[in-house]
Amino acid sequence: MEDHSKNLIKYNDKEFNCSLAFALQLIGDKYKSLIIYHLKDGPQRSGELQKSITDISNRMFTYSIRALEKDQLVKRKVYPVTPPKVEYELTEVGKTLIPIVLELNKWGQEFAKKHYLYAPAE
Repeated sequence: MEDHSKNLIKYNDKEFNCSLAFALQLIGDKYKSLIIYHLKDGPQRSGELQKSITDISNRMFTYSIRALEKDQLVKRKVYPVTPPKVEYELTEVGKTLIPIVLELNKWGQEFAKKHYLYAPAE
């Protein structure tokens, strides 16, 4: 049997002995993954990013984007103008998630085509 104690990952007040569980903690919820997906092509202003994600509340957007910032997957840039301008973009580490998120998107499309009524957006 494999000894998982050597692979213990300490994150905030939690401990993970499985790297997949740790990765899902970082990006596994619906909105974090969608934010990463929508930032794949480069920086976006806060309002435009939030509007691109269907059904996300202000509170959930703020929670998700701050968690991604804290985990150094997204960075925030504030411009000293009036009204305030804020942009978000993926960090170099965050950019390494793009192929994974794109592959998951592709899998979702293929699964939907086979098992559900699916019509791609025009």
